Amino acid sequence: MENEEKELIQSEEVSVSQNEGGTIKISDEVVSVIAGIAVSEVPGVAGMAGGFAGGISEVLSGKKNLSKGIKVDVGEKETKIDVNIIVEYGIRIPEVAFEIQNRVKKAVEANTGLKVLEVNVHVQGVKAELGKKEDKNVNNDAE
Repeated sequence: MENEEKELIQSEEVSVSQNEGGTIKISDEVVSVIAGIAVSEVPGVAGMAGGFAGGISEVLSGKKNLSKGIKVDVGEKETKIDVNIIVEYGIRIPEVAFEIQNRVKKAVEANTGLKVLEVNVHVQGVKAELGKKEDKNVNNDAE
């Protein structure tokens, strides 16, 4: 990298490195969004599992929360990331989790310069297509 490094200004900023030109600060939210984008590109991920507040903010703002389901712990030069996902039924969970770990680590390290110590993947649910069973229940209730 050149000495001309730009400063990102966000809430809860974290110092990444210091050089002759000053300090670079990257917020937890920036790391979360980078990780969220990487996770969303992995085949087999049906969605992110976020808290109630995250879902409400998406509805009210009308914008997709790219950091939903991502928790980061950023230190001075390293970070730990927890990812909460919902997987599609029928996929091999270990393969999806391994791909998430690789993509998140690569994306965060490439974009921030932080060393990713660990990416923990928490599978919170499975999205299954149960259209026929649901239709039968609805028809039985209507009779």
